[in-house]
Amino acid sequence: MLIVPRKYSDKKLKKIWSQVPVDYYDKGIQGNFLQKLWHENKIFNVKSLLPKQNSSKTYRILDVGCSSGLLTNAMAQYFPKSNVYGIDSYSEVIGFAKSKYTNIKFFSCDAHDLPFKNNFFDIVICTETLEHVIDPKKVLLEIKRVLKKDGRSIISMDTGSQLFRFVWYCWIKTKGKVWKNAHLHEFNTHILENIIKEAGFKITLKKITHFGMSVTFLAKIA
Repeated sequence: MLIVPRKYSDKKLKKIWSQVPVDYYDKGIQGNFLQKLWHENKIFNVKSLLPKQNSSKTYRILDVGCSSGLLTNAMAQYFPKSNVYGIDSYSEVIGFAKSKYTNIKFFSCDAHDLPFKNNFFDIVICTETLEHVIDPKKVLLEIKRVLKKDGRSIISMDTGSQLFRFVWYCWIKTKGKVWKNAHLHEFNTHILENIIKEAGFKITLKKITHFGMSVTFLAKIA
């Protein structure tokens, strides 16, 4: 069971978030081969767990922790007739996303208290986000609340493997200094799988990718 850290005030959290430039992912995709490879494979993995493309079908899709909207936009392109939403608590990055992707509904809000009705979304995506929130289980409960009974949730994160820990250590010492102290929780595949189940989901598929450094779950309400 995860212990919720109490040392992070709202002021400290905002300081951590503001370390990351709003166009961090956009510039990384353009200028860093390894970052480009990581995120392109992440988008590919998420797409592989989506319903098959159907020109007559529309969905409500939510990206929780959307940052600048890179993945959110990929979902909007994949399902061009669907209603796609993105939320992030970092208001500056949401402003950037709104200016770049005008066809997507972006909101600056707290993932612990989503501003949507019960059973509202067909698909909820949450990638590399739960390690950055105060209470990951509460966020998962909110995802379950806004997800339709027959909807699907796609949850992705690092596996916490030895290789990932080594790569992450090197990354935050060099090009990824903006992520220092950004992980409020240290996850691994086992912890994440358990907390997803504790929140009331049934895992229907688990994919380990990125040389064992990333795990993606397809989950439905149990």
